[in-house]
Amino acid sequence: MTDRRIDTLTDLPGDTAQAVLDLIATAAAADGQPAVSEQGRLHVRTGRREGVRHLLLRSGDDLAGYGQIEDTDPVEAPAAEFVVHPDHRLHGHGRALGEALLAASGHRMRAWAHGGHPAARHLSVQLGLKLFRELRQLRMPLAPGGAGLPEPVLPPGVTVRTFRPGQDDADWLAVNAAAFAHHPEQGSLTQRDLDDRKAEPWFDPAGFFLAFRGPRLVGFHWTKVHDDLGLGEVYVVGVAPGEQGSGLGRALTAIGLRHLAADRALPGALLYVDADNAAALAVYERLGFTTYELDLMYRTES
Repeated sequence: MTDRRIDTLTDLPGDTAQAVLDLIATAAAADGQPAVSEQGRLHVRTGRREGVRHLLLRSGDDLAGYGQIEDTDPVEAPAAEFVVHPDHRLHGHGRALGEALLAASGHRMRAWAHGGHPAARHLSVQLGLKLFRELRQLRMPLAPGGAGLPEPVLPPGVTVRTFRPGQDDADWLAVNAAAFAHHPEQGSLTQRDLDDRKAEPWFDPAGFFLAFRGPRLVGFHWTKVHDDLGLGEVYVVGVAPGEQGSGLGRALTAIGLRHLAADRALPGALLYVDADNAAALAVYERLGFTTYELDLMYRTES
């Protein structure tokens, strides 16, 4: 289309950032889930971030599409997400954005397709990308008061309390990095990433549980409440390498689920887990979680 142009920015002015968030929300209402992840939306809201670029696709005067590329991992290829406004689809904008992101990445890119919609699968083929990662969203119902959930059994010598913002930040970041050293997104969180999440309306330290062996932090379960869905989330469960296999992860998961069911009176919970993490899938399926939807990641062939 002759009136299509794509601008690349490293920072978004406030009004532009809001226009991007509105576009993402409008597309999510049509598609059933946001095409840009929580991390990506935080990058839009919180200003310039090293290694993050924003691509704005305009058709005439309209903001018709948005893409984001994050090149912060020293090992992995840059990660991209992009979305086209529902009113501007079927005009080649998705392919144009994808090709612009590929060029910006040096043709070395990973791209998320949240929800795994057929159109996204088709576009990945057009862009020459191959499927290499499958992230599952699991859900389960929660009975009133947490009835039916297992009793949390902590390893001997371990105690649990809730997170104290500012006081526990550094220890949590260190344990999170160690527990998720294999994970390209979660394991690389920084103080700014944590601060961004603490500033979100959903943040509640009463639902952020820390496990200690003496004075040493050895695990955590951070829960989240989705008011728009009426569901709680097992946002992230992490166990220090020296405590893995002790049953601490199961106990922390049970503590968090009981909080969501009893303290927050929520009727259900969700979580995300990689499809190839057989051990975690088995634990969650025994608790009653089942697969609800898939997020797929594609990448250029190496």
